[in-house]
Amino acid sequence: MPKVLVLYYSAYGHIETMAQAIAAGAREAGATVDIKRVPELISDEAAKAHHFKLDQAAPVAKIEDLTAYDAIVIGTGTRFGRMSSQMASFLDQAGGLWASGALNGKVGGAFSSTATQHGGQEQTLFSIITNLLHFGMVIVGLPYSFQGQMRLDQVTGGSPYGATTIAAGDGSRKPSENELAGARYQGGLIATTAQKLFG
Repeated sequence: MPKVLVLYYSAYGHIETMAQAIAAGAREAGATVDIKRVPELISDEAAKAHHFKLDQAAPVAKIEDLTAYDAIVIGTGTRFGRMSSQMASFLDQAGGLWASGALNGKVGGAFSSTATQHGGQEQTLFSIITNLLHFGMVIVGLPYSFQGQMRLDQVTGGSPYGATTIAAGDGSRKPSENELAGARYQGGLIATTAQKLFG
């Protein structure tokens, strides 16, 4: 039974919801799953002033946690077409794991959120995937076998590089059922890939 970590940063709760869907898909595929988040970098006062979602149940991760898993799925909202500084700061602290090869051969995946349809979802996914490739990980995206990402009858996230959602500029749009289905699909595929690799 593979062990999967869903590691995320979510300022307003959209990525937190997507993380839960990724985890659900991985569990349905037979994996044991932990959901953790990376530390916030701004003060509680600033976070409250910007209406961040502060009541997130997931525990805060430590770098050394990463070695305990067969697969790691990383999610964050975009910041100007790249990953958030909170997630970048966390991954920047993993130099020791990179140097020792501790993550080589593990399965990795990415998921993201943007305010608009063309707000840099794929570029943000690639900024995550680039880190995972440097760690020596095997990348699993969201293939077109998930037909929901080809829908044209509704606004929807989804990319062959990973599950995504669109939040709207004011954060009012929540992940749609189609976007959550994509996240569950990717989570399941990551879990089954890890099972094949690690038995």
